[in-house]
Amino acid sequence: MVLKYKINEITKIAKELLQYSPYKIILFNGEMGVGKTTLIKELISQLGSKDRVSSPTFSLVNEYKIKDGIAYHFDFYRINDIEEVYQIGVDDYLYSNQWCFVEWPEKVQEILPKNATVVDIKKHLNDERTISVQ
Repeated sequence: MVLKYKINEITKIAKELLQYSPYKIILFNGEMGVGKTTLIKELISQLGSKDRVSSPTFSLVNEYKIKDGIAYHFDFYRINDIEEVYQIGVDDYLYSNQWCFVEWPEKVQEILPKNATVVDIKKHLNDERTISVQ
């Protein structure tokens, strides 16, 4: 699935992504500032969370109550050693059968489950974005 959108269409894109994804683990690829966190915030909102969603850049993972469970939001941008990820108990999160949204998955690729949806986001000069979902 490939979609083009502007930031004011984020609600529609999030709904489509949740419907399209066969897995509860979604990996987000894209440059800094492309809108990964913004999209994840909307996904968590669409799942029924009333929590204030923020990037877990320093904590590595944030947890949000959603309608039918919990959503986990990971940001591995600052990871220097895979051991940091094991110390937070990453396997418990990834195999919890809860929603897991992962930014910078390339930093921890060797520990990620194969059953995950991969989202690539590109930002264009006109502020439009292209999202490719595999």
